[in-house]
Amino acid sequence: MFDTKTIDDIANRLANAVPSGLSNVKEDVEKNFHAILQGALGKLDLVTREEFEVQKAVLAKTRSKLEVLEARVDEIEQQLK
Repeated sequence: MFDTKTIDDIANRLANAVPSGLSNVKEDVEKNFHAILQGALGKLDLVTREEFEVQKAVLAKTRSKLEVLEARVDEIEQQLK
């Protein structure tokens, strides 16, 4: 899913967007953003890029095999006519 570095980066960006008058609570805000992001993203049914790419390759291979099988079925149907 999301690694801690990514969540930390997003939380830091959000905390940096806090108005300068609230800089004394920036650390607390950043921790809260981090916790909220981790909780919300943890509930999502997400996959990593690596898992996505593996499934994409499996799908491409399956599609290729299906096309070959469809061609063979068409060939056999033509022979039976």
